[in-house]
Amino acid sequence: KAKTIQKYLGPGYDVEASVGHVRDLPERAVDVPAEIKKQPWGRMAIDVQDDFTAYYVVSSKKKDKVAELKRKLKDADELLLATDEDREGEAIAWHLLEILRPKVPVKRMVFHEITPEAIKAAAENTRDLDMQLVDAQETRRLIDRLYGFEVSPVLWRKVQAGLSAGRVQSVATRLVVERERERIAFKSASYWDIEGIFDPGTFSATLVAVNGARVATGKDFDSLATLTDKSGIVHLHEADARSLCDALSQTDFSVSKVDEKGYTNRPKAPFMTSTLQQAAAGRLKWGAQRTMRVAQSLYERGYITYMRTDSTTLSDTAITAARKQAAQLYGADHIPDAPRRYDRKVKNAQEAHEAIRPAGDVFRTPAEVAGELVGDEFALYDLIWKRTVASQMADARGTTATIRITGDSNDGRQAEFSASGTVITFRGHLAAYDDADDDQDDKEQARRLPVLKVGDSVTAVNLDPNGHSTNPPARYTEATLVQELERLGIGRPSTYAAIIGRIIDQGYVWKKGSALVPHFLAFTVVRLMEENFGSLVDYDFTASLEEVLDQVARGEDQRLHALKRFYFGDDSGDTAFPGLAKLVSVYGDIDAREMASIPI
Repeated sequence: KAKTIQKYLGPGYDVEASVGHVRDLPERAVDVPAEIKKQPWGRMAIDVQDDFTAYYVVSSKKKDKVAELKRKLKDADELLLATDEDREGEAIAWHLLEILRPKVPVKRMVFHEITPEAIKAAAENTRDLDMQLVDAQETRRLIDRLYGFEVSPVLWRKVQAGLSAGRVQSVATRLVVERERERIAFKSASYWDIEGIFDPGTFSATLVAVNGARVATGKDFDSLATLTDKSGIVHLHEADARSLCDALSQTDFSVSKVDEKGYTNRPKAPFMTSTLQQAAAGRLKWGAQRTMRVAQSLYERGYITYMRTDSTTLSDTAITAARKQAAQLYGADHIPDAPRRYDRKVKNAQEAHEAIRPAGDVFRTPAEVAGELVGDEFALYDLIWKRTVASQMADARGTTATIRITGDSNDGRQAEFSASGTVITFRGHLAAYDDADDDQDDKEQARRLPVLKVGDSVTAVNLDPNGHSTNPPARYTEATLVQELERLGIGRPSTYAAIIGRIIDQGYVWKKGSALVPHFLAFTVVRLMEENFGSLVDYDFTASLEEVLDQVARGEDQRLHALKRFYFGDDSGDTAFPGLAKLVSVYGDIDAREMASIPI
């Protein structure tokens, strides 16, 4: 990354990488000076009684890097801080400023893609350091530190040594455990229908009604195998389905209804971090960490824009590039008259960046980069390119037909079958990106039905009774857990992959195929948290903390005010919060044995 930027800026610039954070709260006791250790707050390195003053240390791994940066700064006449433009990046820039203490002018340089044009423009259009964003990052860091250092020891004493709790980590674990509880409590319902093959056209249709009453399907049962609404619904058991099959064996069927309506399918928005992870999981079978590792490499090599974003917005330049490429490759009829604009609908979205897209003012097609990118990098670039171009293409169009077929059995029952099929007549955006491939469980196979009209006779070539069972809620996968966290407004694009890795590494969750399965340890920890620190694993409360951090970043709230409310409590507003300090002060009454039992 640094070498590429150096090449684009040319002589006169000396580009050095800090390689992430150079200064942070101490992770090990050995990193804390003796005079700090003596303080009541020395363990956390945060003086909660002195406006939450934090004690930072330069990582032992970064001391040589800091020395090198100081040495090079002596010969510089200006310092450009070019870290990522998000909370963490702004904080890294501030920490560098605090450590290096430059005597030359300092400017903040930001870019979202590593191309010659973007880098040169960033160097020419610098800004000041955004201290509100720095305050937001420090607030986030201190809240996470306080949460972990105060709650984790409770888990050590009551459950198992070495465990950890965290603002997002504990909520993610709770989600996985709650889903497993739902699965344990679930009772499967059995129901039957009949699948028929009819001529002319040799098409399949399913029994949907008997004597005018709708045949029950899986969606009619609750999690305890009970019909949610028994009125107007017939629940077929195996004997019912088999007897009806026999009674319909000589029936003359006819078409009772034909519905045909237009079909339209709009393209999906360009990728943001979470949807990229979901699509890569569906199409490439990748976990979130693998996706982000490959995306990071593509960004640093100048192939895509910044990959940690919760925005679906494209710049005007990118929209023009996508529309032009779509017209060239698929025809002018494949782009709509007006550019498409996408708005985010997810809670607590920041939208500081563009969507993830191919870098540059003109996109390079997968064929053009095939000689430079191989394996994982090519696969992910191909996915990003297709999604971006498709997002600016025309709707797919077609027709959806539904045919109803009725017949009377020899024992006086009227049976109604239904067949539906969608025929795509204009592929539009699907020519670039077939979004059904993102989720194998949601593929709708288009099928062409014969041309029939009401009153036409049809023959049942074959009738088969089919048994079905309702399924428990699916376990979360990495992709669906990220999707749920995002829906709840919890976490940030930069944290999703790391959070999933953490709950796996901590032994709370393991992977069975792509499914996330909680260990018994997770049940114990989640129950302890729910019953003793309920607010800390409450979804709305955790989402509200994200909103507080955004308010600090926008200057609508203050760092100190936010930290005091979290640690010492807040009884104002609709929902009073006792504060972290009070919550952890009464853990002695927790019955560890009771927490470790699982009601069945």
